[in-house]
Amino acid sequence: MKKQIILFLLFLISFANASESIDATFKKANDLYNKGDYEQALQSFESIANQGNESADLYFNMANCYYKLGKVAPSIYYYEKALLLSPEDEAIQTNLDFAQKTAIDDIKIVPEVGFKKMVKDFTAKLHYDTWAWIAVWIAVLSLLTFLGYYFGNTVALKRTFFSLFLLFLVGIGVTVLAAFLQKKFDTNYNPAIVFAETTTLKAEPKNSSEDVVTLHEGTKVLVLEELGNWKQVELTDKTKAWIDKEAIKEVKE
Repeated sequence: MKKQIILFLLFLISFANASESIDATFKKANDLYNKGDYEQALQSFESIANQGNESADLYFNMANCYYKLGKVAPSIYYYEKALLLSPEDEAIQTNLDFAQKTAIDDIKIVPEVGFKKMVKDFTAKLHYDTWAWIAVWIAVLSLLTFLGYYFGNTVALKRTFFSLFLLFLVGIGVTVLAAFLQKKFDTNYNPAIVFAETTTLKAEPKNSSEDVVTLHEGTKVLVLEELGNWKQVELTDKTKAWIDKEAIKEVKE
């Protein structure tokens, strides 16, 4: 038992030292960035990421370094990674917009419309885990209202509790469905950034297939499926085609 306590204390000490080391490296990287030494700052930020650490701030700073160094694809890639972790961050979105303007391709964005967009907008307001927890709490409330209905000693009280019980049942259905759909949307959303200087999308997953469009580094695509060395992607104008998987880098990797 004594040995286990000692090992646990050693683990806490090593964890604390590691955290201090990461904080020191992060501060050093920020200082280098502020001095205009973007290469060295980037190396320090990358050393943190290579240890398995990730955060919106870390990816944001890495993206800023790449942007200052004029590297289009990596800057957009890390802004997108930062935005996945912090989707409401205006600074990340603003810098991403600036970085995207440096990309060569100007592909039309076809917005989603109709009922599907309304559902997506609604479910996107919360993370699917949050929707699930709300469903759990509403289920608890529905149980309490059912008990109130069961033990109510007047007709008016029973009607009130029964109405609340039905309302909470609807709430459970809505929140569970929202959690399920948001999880599905999140799983199917697989963005990637073109890293190849130039690449040609094909109508079919083979080199001899008809050319569809030529893309350049920094363009964002959505990965739909993979077949051998090819990945089917969708552009923001809803064009679907096949691309060499070595030409892109998936944001969720």
